[in-house]
Amino acid sequence: MSTMTLPDTDTRPENTEQTSDDQPEVFHYVSKDKIAESAVMGSHVVALCGAVFPVTKSAKPGSPVCPDCKEIYESLPPGGGDE
Repeated sequence: MSTMTLPDTDTRPENTEQTSDDQPEVFHYVSKDKIAESAVMGSHVVALCGAVFPVTKSAKPGSPVCPDCKEIYESLPPGGGDE
């Protein structure tokens, strides 16, 4: 399992929606420090693309990622890890 790190923000894909035409769920990149809070408290997180939702699932390897989140993430400068 790999971890992605952004400057001052850690992200990982999270679920937001199921499309109505049998397309797979799309997962978004969100701030890592907000994931547990959202999962426990039901609070909403904001994805890189601007989508707002409560965290309900974790992405598995190979899960489809929101194309807008992916484009934004890939355009960010490399971040320093917390290591």
